[in-house]
Amino acid sequence: MIALINKFQNWLALAFKADFIAPLLLRAYLAPVFYMAGINKYNGFENTVAWFGNPDWGLGLPMPWLMAFLATSAELVGALFLVLGFATRWISIPLMITMLVAMFTAHWQNGWLAISTGSGIFATDRTIGAIDRLDRAKDILREHGNYSWLSENGSFVVLNNGIEFAATYFVMLLALFFLGGGRYISVDYWIARKFRE
Repeated sequence: MIALINKFQNWLALAFKADFIAPLLLRAYLAPVFYMAGINKYNGFENTVAWFGNPDWGLGLPMPWLMAFLATSAELVGALFLVLGFATRWISIPLMITMLVAMFTAHWQNGWLAISTGSGIFATDRTIGAIDRLDRAKDILREHGNYSWLSENGSFVVLNNGIEFAATYFVMLLALFFLGGGRYISVDYWIARKFRE
């Protein structure tokens, strides 16, 4: 039995030959996420600064211009570096910090779920109430609108804006921090191969 298990383990070990795929896919997934977040902040920079700084309807962060600049820069530069696999471990640090700030300032009070759900271990009174309102809105649309046309490209949902996405991106960045950009398809690999012992 042990011999059979070892044989299977040896077959699984062959996957190490393709271990560059995991960091490549993490980078490919995260790059457009951060590009879109960064370009939206850049295109509406004054609004971003106002949202970062306003304590009543925004995040109430100190030095909002600087914080908006740092978040926008980290996301745009981070997206480019992730695509290239350049300084992957280094760029993961400011991106993780950005995700932590987002989690604790913009999302924490909304719980875990990014999209509201009426059941499950992460459902809260807030998300259950949102589903009640969503059901009522769907009833109104069915009665007074063309619901089939409105929902043919996807279902209506209520954004809960919890920490789910930011936490997921943080974990992916943490993996990249430890893995690096990966072999072969990253600038980091070729720089290390040429200049490091």
